[in-house]
Amino acid sequence: MSPASHYLSCEGRELHYTEWGAQQGDVVIAWHGLARTCRDMDDIAAHLSQRYRVICPDTIGRGLSQWSPAPEREYCLAFYVKLATTLVDQLGLARFHWIGTSMGGAIGTVAAATTLRGRVRKLVLNDNGPETGKAAIERIRGYAGKPAAFDTVSELERYFRTVYKPYGWLSDAQWRRLTETSTRRLPDGRVTPHYDPAMVMQFTHHTDDYLRWDEWDSLDIPVLCLRGESSDLLLPDTAEQMRNRGPRAVVAEIAGCGHAPALNTPQQFALVERFLGAA
Repeated sequence: MSPASHYLSCEGRELHYTEWGAQQGDVVIAWHGLARTCRDMDDIAAHLSQRYRVICPDTIGRGLSQWSPAPEREYCLAFYVKLATTLVDQLGLARFHWIGTSMGGAIGTVAAATTLRGRVRKLVLNDNGPETGKAAIERIRGYAGKPAAFDTVSELERYFRTVYKPYGWLSDAQWRRLTETSTRRLPDGRVTPHYDPAMVMQFTHHTDDYLRWDEWDSLDIPVLCLRGESSDLLLPDTAEQMRNRGPRAVVAEIAGCGHAPALNTPQQFALVERFLGAA
């Protein structure tokens, strides 16, 4: 099964998204992580499309969506939430579930607490919470702010296999797809990850963007949190607080993963599917 590819103008910026299971009634928004693209959601979207219509956007500055002409203002959760709200409004979606990896989970949390309150039915956070580990942020800034460039796609794949090793198990075909769907060729002919390096301005211009306990505590919807057992971004103490305050999340630890589980195994499919389908 292949997804349909679409483009919409949201807040004056062109957003790309893929759509799976268009014939289904119930909708899931599946949003990728910081330096990634919507194609990271292919496996979970293909699985869920047997029952759900799944919409997977590319965030502004990533994948096939437009790069921001005002990165210091627009690469932040507040603008991402505005884009998400405009996107679902244009698609005519009244209520829907939300699955978000890392940054995509933060967008979902803030949206569910503010502009999309009452419209997000259930929230799945993939290795994300209302507070992030400082060491992880520095690690991600280190490779994302100055993306590596290589002469060949094969070299880029070896790089991805190294920096995204915490994703856990991926098949050789999945590593190849991850590489080919997040490769951008530079003017000098080399290849580099497919995002705008200026998106790391979020960490210098919006320094507390990922501290979201107020929004968390205001949520009153079911939340499932998948935590990679060795994650340095979602720390154990934060996960424990998520169990005990606000919407009191169900936290499931994923063995063999750090930040963040790739949402590509039968175990992960089953956890998400059971949660979304539960009464």
